Amino acid sequence: MWPRGDSAPSSRQAAVIDVGSNSVRLVIYRLDGRAIWTVYNEKALAGLGRDLPSTGRLSPEGVEIALTAIRRFRALLDGWRAEDVTAAATAAVREAADGPAFLKRVREETGLTVRILTGEEEARYAALGVIAGQPDAQGVVGDLGGSSLELVRLGAATTPEEGATLPLGPFALGAPRPLDTDRTRRIIESALAPHAAHFATRHFHAVGGAWRNLALFQMELADYPLHVAHQYEMSRADALDVSRLVARQSRSSLERMQGLSKKRIETLPYSAVVLEALIESLGVERITISAFGVREGLLLEAMDADVRKRDPLIEGCEALTAARGHSTELGPALEAWLSPAFEKLSPVFADRDPVLVAAACRLADLGARLHPDHRADLAFEQVLRAPIAGMNHPERAFLASVAFARHTSSPNPPEAETVARVIAPDRRQRARALGAAVRLGCDLSVRNPRLLEKSSLTIQGERLRLTAAAGWEDMLLGEQTAKRAQTLASALKLKLELG
Repeated sequence: MWPRGDSAPSSRQAAVIDVGSNSVRLVIYRLDGRAIWTVYNEKALAGLGRDLPSTGRLSPEGVEIALTAIRRFRALLDGWRAEDVTAAATAAVREAADGPAFLKRVREETGLTVRILTGEEEARYAALGVIAGQPDAQGVVGDLGGSSLELVRLGAATTPEEGATLPLGPFALGAPRPLDTDRTRRIIESALAPHAAHFATRHFHAVGGAWRNLALFQMELADYPLHVAHQYEMSRADALDVSRLVARQSRSSLERMQGLSKKRIETLPYSAVVLEALIESLGVERITISAFGVREGLLLEAMDADVRKRDPLIEGCEALTAARGHSTELGPALEAWLSPAFEKLSPVFADRDPVLVAAACRLADLGARLHPDHRADLAFEQVLRAPIAGMNHPERAFLASVAFARHTSSPNPPEAETVARVIAPDRRQRARALGAAVRLGCDLSVRNPRLLEKSSLTIQGERLRLTAAAGWEDMLLGEQTAKRAQTLASALKLKLELG
């Protein structure tokens, strides 16, 4: 059984005010144990770092926009405990001559004390953010902000090593002036050269709004059906193609392109050139987009050590079901009941299979209060696009397919073409089997965890055996029990044995 805490995840809210070089943002999170949910997100594009390369100071207009936004954020957080609010500033405020004066005004006008992160701290928190969203992440993390690029390697124990901060944000490179591609490329390559060997990697985790927007644009170009930025992966070739395409367009051309943020038109070409140079300088073969970054890294560090060790996917699935008022006891009981059988099967996600089984079991009651005629489709849709961390796109499509099969024997989920493009046939078949097993366990026990303990599900050779403890044989009676068990056996291509 997958390890977790002794009780259901504790819940609280936390707020982060992020004073960046381009945007000032308030994000309010709900923390369910290790699971991190965004419940409110508001930003103002202040452009604090816009004038920094030429004047060494913050943009005067940006300062006023930022102060207006922060005053509003402080009003929204009235009554919050101080320990539940974090305010941090990054490169622009850190490097500007008038950065301390700006923060003094913030403190005087709002009462908020904003922490200035050093470049090394910014890199570390970006890496912790990636870990918050993908606990087994390996490789190098790159966080591109308005004024700087932070690079940090993830260690063997998925802990950040010492990072580096480089003046390679769009504002530092010349934005909002029109991009001089060749000149900018030389500047970037020169800055990267001393660090290329240390940060060489095949797997690059991209953090930052500009790179997320590039990935969403690449999805449009590839007609990719699952528009979820977090954990979206691009090959080296795809990332280079989209970077070069964006970098070489005029402003008017970019404004006409579907899928590009109009608010980032001035900076996006610079961000594209930085990504292109990184891929070539570091030898990158695969790029994974992380929607988590510095803010989520700050939250992860503040968690208790035992909570940090838990799996965000399992806790996220459990919290998603618990939020609908259902008991959290059924999921672990189902996991313990069906795992002996599924551990006999060849893995379809390598060492991730046990995590996915545990997560799927926590979703068993997700559709319980939905209309029975529609709950399979609705459960599928919720899981496919749920803002749960800790899973990549194939795992997301797999769990959505399990949630669908938990409520119906139909082999065709609502977005069958999407699922077929994201996961291979063997994974689709396993999803149907796992969903059928969850459905059998729920119907056999009427979703009573204690009754599940009176039966067992095993695989012996070519047979699927469903048996009951002595004195509980009547549990196996009934047409529905036999039907559910046969559906599972058929999905596993096994003969059914009841007794």
